[in-house]
Amino acid sequence: MKYPITLDALEVLDAIDRKGSFAAAANALFRVPSAISYTVQKLEQDLEVVVFRKEGRRALLTPAGRVLLEQGREILEATERLAMTTKKAHSGWESVFTIAIDSILDFEFIYPLIAQFYEIMPDIEINIYEEVLGGTQEAITSNRADLVIGVDTDTALSNGISHQKIRDIEWIFAVAPDHELSKATLPLTQDTIEQYRFIVVRDSSKQQAPQSHRLFSKRPVLRVPSLAEKIHAQCLGLGVGFLPAHRIGDLLAQGRLIGLPVEHKIPTEALHLAWKTSNNGNVLRWFIEQLAQQEFT
Repeated sequence: MKYPITLDALEVLDAIDRKGSFAAAANALFRVPSAISYTVQKLEQDLEVVVFRKEGRRALLTPAGRVLLEQGREILEATERLAMTTKKAHSGWESVFTIAIDSILDFEFIYPLIAQFYEIMPDIEINIYEEVLGGTQEAITSNRADLVIGVDTDTALSNGISHQKIRDIEWIFAVAPDHELSKATLPLTQDTIEQYRFIVVRDSSKQQAPQSHRLFSKRPVLRVPSLAEKIHAQCLGLGVGFLPAHRIGDLLAQGRLIGLPVEHKIPTEALHLAWKTSNNGNVLRWFIEQLAQQEFT
């Protein structure tokens, strides 16, 4: 299929508009004026429109020419981005990179790293999204993400997946200060706990059965979309549950939540970075190196 609008024609239109005349555009593009005139005449002939009108020595765009140039500049910019993306791919830099972060972690740690990355590679697309429970595992095994932050040990040790430990998670059974369990005999037994509504975070898995961890309740649960919402709901006294100590320190200090000892303490949980062993991209390598120096609080 033959297209009347070429990248060369768009470059010529752009130069004429910026420089104000055919002669000045010819100088800017290192061409003779007749070549510039021929390109415009052929474009007008093929499109059957008038692109420029003359006012003295100046060449001014017609309304049709203005539309052509404005959208043509978008094509020129997209073409330049495509060329840069192709060069990056050739040199080992991924054009798009996706990071999945488990809901158990606060996202604040990632933004300074993104800012640092943009200083050296501003034209690479970065996608960040949240996963929960089995969704975090699935994100790496199903290739939804190039890098997962906060995956548990079982997934981290699966075949074909590399991993790197980032921290241990301590779990605290927490309730609102006016909740009935705040007055119960301590330590809390499982028989006592299971009489109350648990708040759980909804598993984000798309291809496997949803999971629920640290759940001791005979009553219907309240499911929420993220750990942040689980914390908020527990502060409101809508239910109880185990929360990661690093996410509720301030709330415990402020008295908005209280931690209660339980008879069967939940063991600490190791969280990892995880990525496919077969992935050798430079963006992945950069983030792994930076995250190895990161202090996860």
